[in-house]
Amino acid sequence: MLTLISHALCPYVQRAAISLAEKQTPFERRTIDLADKPDWFTALSPLGKVPVLLVEQPGETTVPIFESAVILEYLEDTQPHPLHPAAPLERARHRAWIEFGSAILNGIARLYSAPDEEAFVKASESLAGMFSRVESELAARTSSPWFFGEAFSLVDAVYGPIFRYFDNFDQIGDFGILRDRPTLAAWRQALANRASVKGAVSDDYPARLDAFLAKRRSHLSVLMGPTDHRPISAA
Repeated sequence: MLTLISHALCPYVQRAAISLAEKQTPFERRTIDLADKPDWFTALSPLGKVPVLLVEQPGETTVPIFESAVILEYLEDTQPHPLHPAAPLERARHRAWIEFGSAILNGIARLYSAPDEEAFVKASESLAGMFSRVESELAARTSSPWFFGEAFSLVDAVYGPIFRYFDNFDQIGDFGILRDRPTLAAWRQALANRASVKGAVSDDYPARLDAFLAKRRSHLSVLMGPTDHRPISAA
């Protein structure tokens, strides 16, 4: 039995949820508030971060696995429908682009935390450069719906949550980060339509992300203006 300890907005949690859905593996999801971490969670997660995967084996002690990359690898080792290629070189290439996705998430955090316009522009230009690299990689391949071809992979699972940020950012303004990248746009749309990607967050995710961004008191917060047009459910 698997339990995924989650936070409503965490993109790293979404990676694990997408992988589990693609593998058609049943699991329970338990969402916590990272601003008020329960004692039982801090006992499980040495770094105090989500996701944590609880692996319950009959007659044995439940084992917590922390760090999203480790969780993804464990699921590859134990669950059906592999999302990584078998060949070592190809698997290494996939892992490298997953790491690049993590670097993009760090860039997104710098963007929404930028305290002023100068820092915001710098962060947006850096992100645009990173997505330019992704666009070049995609455009060099033959036409296919996913990053590495016809099969959905862990690379796709990682970038689905990345593009989800831009669904909110696009409502605030056009910052030029994804502009004029047709291959990237097609991949983004394919990911948005994927059932596992859609199901990785709750229906009120956009409102929750708006509320999170507004509280940053950053340059992006100023650009947002009022955010009460997206009510958050009590669930």
